[in-house]
Amino acid sequence: MSRIKEIAPGEMTGEQTTVFEQLTAGRGRILTPYKVWIHSPKVAAGMEQIGTFLNKKSSLSTREVEICIILIARHWHGEYVLDAHIRGAREAGVSEAAIEAICGGVDPKLADPHENAVYRFASALISGIKLADKDFAEVEAVLGRTGIAEVLVLLGYYTSVALAMKVHEVPVPKR
Repeated sequence: MSRIKEIAPGEMTGEQTTVFEQLTAGRGRILTPYKVWIHSPKVAAGMEQIGTFLNKKSSLSTREVEICIILIARHWHGEYVLDAHIRGAREAGVSEAAIEAICGGVDPKLADPHENAVYRFASALISGIKLADKDFAEVEAVLGRTGIAEVLVLLGYYTSVALAMKVHEVPVPKR
């Protein structure tokens, strides 16, 4: 059973109400991680800015974002996030073979140089490997410093999402 403690709108502080209204204005509902973060309204507001940027305005393609999310969800055994983003990767056009490889901890051998650089960089970070200077230079040549910064923050953001779902025992929706 989920440990999420939802706050009824009438029980929210003024700051929580403001953030709740901002969160629901664009989406019509509050996404599950924000049900955790709304207990700290400043955190919820900051995470919304970061999440919206990463998913809608970053230099990374939707496919690249989904590849990173699958990697980090797999690392944290975040089944809720993994399930949602396997679907997202499929919708973005990531091949089934690549999804299966990533989920299985195997290099998916991505043909697109940008996607491959994102995968190499993210998987090295997640596994705790320090990239050699030569490897870092190769990743930097493809992603630039902007892409490097965005992959780092994307992994941090979705680490928080995956851990929030695990800690709060949010079940994977039945399909």
